[in-house]
Amino acid sequence: TYAFQHEHFWLRAADTSAGPGTGHPLVDTVVPVPDTGGAVLAGRWSARTLPWLADHQVSGTGVVPGAALMDLVVRAGDETGAASVEELVLETPLLLPERGGVQVQAVVGAADATDRRPVTVYSDTGADGGWVCHARGVLSPRGLP
Repeated sequence: TYAFQHEHFWLRAADTSAGPGTGHPLVDTVVPVPDTGGAVLAGRWSARTLPWLADHQVSGTGVVPGAALMDLVVRAGDETGAASVEELVLETPLLLPERGGVQVQAVVGAADATDRRPVTVYSDTGADGGWVCHARGVLSPRGLP
């Protein structure tokens, strides 16, 4: 052995991309909303914990693909008993920060007279901008024809 040949044995941070018991890589936490029967699904997304998110680049910036937002909304529907996503409108691109991650939430509201529920997807990078709405949609208890 050579006295100046050093090796580092630091432990790597645990991969927390999937929360305990959620069974979904985009969702860390599911919080039911008792008064409405809705739910809030939350997760922290980053290129480190979900490397495939960084694959979609626009002008050198990581943009979360719309399919990931749809997957999150489908999972929100599963949590609230919705059989299908009736509508989903993407409003603002969700950009991945170069360092760190972004907190993402899908919020499912109360059912209307036809048992349809509104769903909204938000993100917050922790910067001064606050929460940004990325998608709005409607969950339906019936499957699509």
